[in-house]
Amino acid sequence: MSEQKQKKDEYQKALAAFGQAMKDFHKGEMQKAAAGLKSFVEKYAEERELVDRARIYIAIAMKRPKKETVQIKTFEDHFHYAVYKINSGDLDGALKLLEKALEFKTDEAKIHYLISDVRCRLGQADDCLESLKKAIQKDKLFAVLAQNEADFAPLWEDKRFKVITRLA
Repeated sequence: MSEQKQKKDEYQKALAAFGQAMKDFHKGEMQKAAAGLKSFVEKYAEERELVDRARIYIAIAMKRPKKETVQIKTFEDHFHYAVYKINSGDLDGALKLLEKALEFKTDEAKIHYLISDVRCRLGQADDCLESLKKAIQKDKLFAVLAQNEADFAPLWEDKRFKVITRLA
């Protein structure tokens, strides 16, 4: 094998190792990324350009706070974290949390209302209206809220929406 071919193979291996560490970095797994980048620096010290970049990313990874894990156990945990997810724009994540909250309290009107809101925002009109109907059956206040909630604007002219909100 020629010396040039061997250098090229080593460079390809260095790129692959750097790339794997960067995947961890972009996933937010900072400790794993820092460890991978440190290993890269030790093993491929001759690749100065990549080593310089790796050192910068190691410094960034070391300064970033560790990901916090949230313990979601109770109805209230599910409810509040779902509201957070809604406000963050993670509607699918919020819907999963709300459905889990329903397992704790199946008759909780505010959960049915939030589910209907999320489903409306996701474009799931039929499921939205079904959840809204349940919410209003459990608490008439949600009929007034739905009639004034901008998230339900796409359904305001829907006959089914009008029937459900006027039944209150």
